[in-house]
Amino acid sequence: MNLAELTQRLHAIRDRNDWRPFHSPKNLAMAASVEMAELVEIFQWLSEDQSRQLPAETLEHAGQEVGDIVLYLLLLCAELGIDLEQAVRAKLTDNERRFAQ
Repeated sequence: MNLAELTQRLHAIRDRNDWRPFHSPKNLAMAASVEMAELVEIFQWLSEDQSRQLPAETLEHAGQEVGDIVLYLLLLCAELGIDLEQAVRAKLTDNERRFAQ
């Protein structure tokens, strides 16, 4: 996955639609949160087993919501100057250190 290319494509959509004024860090974080809530809604009321065996249509819907979340996070990182890959690697390294057995 080329994050720079994805971000460039997102910015092209944003610029074509004059959405830049709305893409503040606050708004992007809130939008990502809304998309996360939409993902959570898919699993609401499912048993543990049901949540692991989603029907194809529901799995596709979950994938779309995951995509929305990731795209908003890419936009948020671009606005804040956060290198997403570096942030993820640093957090994973920290988790490995904290939770090593």
